[in-house]
Order: sequence, then structure tokens, then C-alpha cells
Amino acid sequence: MKKLLFILSVLMLVFVSAFGQSKLKTKSGTINFEASVPSFEEVRAINKDVSAILNTETGEFAALALMKGFRFKIALMEEHFNENYVESSKFPKAVFKGTIVNFNKDAVSDTPTEFRINGSITLHGVTRDIHVPVKIWREDQFTVLSTDFKLKPTDFDIRIPAIVSKKVAEEVEVNANFSLSN
Repeated sequence: MKKLLFILSVLMLVFVSAFGQSKLKTKSGTINFEASVPSFEEVRAINKDVSAILNTETGEFAALALMKGFRFKIALMEEHFNENYVESSKFPKAVFKGTIVNFNKDAVSDTPTEFRINGSITLHGVTRDIHVPVKIWREDQFTVLSTDFKLKPTDFDIRIPAIVSKKVAEEVEVNANFSLSN
């Protein structure tokens, strides 16, 4: 009986370990964005506390960023971003959900490999489809995902007041990086 319990325990441990290996995650991903225009003050922010998860069996990927987590060089700019533009108290998070096309975990190596990710991003209460390239590689114990793309604030019903509209780019450059592990 003890032998049977031991064997069942070992099998359960192996099963749980193998199942857990298919999900990689982080709570310290980064998203940078820049909406600067030449000759005006830099409009740039970073959020270093972005949560993300990748299912290595299906290629499904999701990320969540709290809007109040974005940090600007100028506190007043951060305040305007949260209160007037993205309305963080009303829309506290941005969410991406998607699938990496033809993802194969065995194809991921030390060399960045480009894939395409199709999904949707919800920002300011508006959801839009998005299709962007993503580079994936292994670095130490991490699987790293990196992507660059552009978004238009107007696509998400984010209104930039006329008084500052010439100081903010019509397209925002976004860079996201995630070092995922078990």
C-alpha cells in the first residue's frame, strides 16, 4: 500500500510539473510609449509592472498593464495622462489578448525569431484588433518576447485637448518586453 501511494505521489508530481511547464509568466514586464513631436517637450512613459502569461502549448498570450503604473519624467504630465486622457479611475487597465501565429516552443532559441501575434487590445474602454510582429528568444532561464508597434489615441476615444494637440504625436510608438518564466 505504501509503495502504491508513493508511486501515485510521484506520478502526480510529474503530471503537475509537466502541466505547469506550459505556462510562462511575469509580473515585471515593461511597456514604453512615446508620443513626442520635434521641438516640444518629450512625451514618454514606462510601466515596469506589466503582468503577462504565455501558454507555450497553444501560443495564447495575454498582458495586463495598470494605467497608473506608467511613469513620466514630469509629474504634471503623469497627472494629465491619468486624469484627462486615459481616465485611469474609470478605465484602470489596458489588456491585450491574442495568439502567436504558428508558435512552436521548440523553434525558440538563443537567436530572436520573428512571429506574428494576432489579438485585441482594450484601452480606455475600447477594444481594437491588432496584428503585430513579435520577436521571441531564450535568455538564461527566460523566454523573452519583444514587440514594437504604433497606436492612435483617437482609435481608443482618447481626446487630446486642442491646446496641446500639436505637442502630442498622432501615433504613439509602443515597445513591450516580457521576460517570462515558470
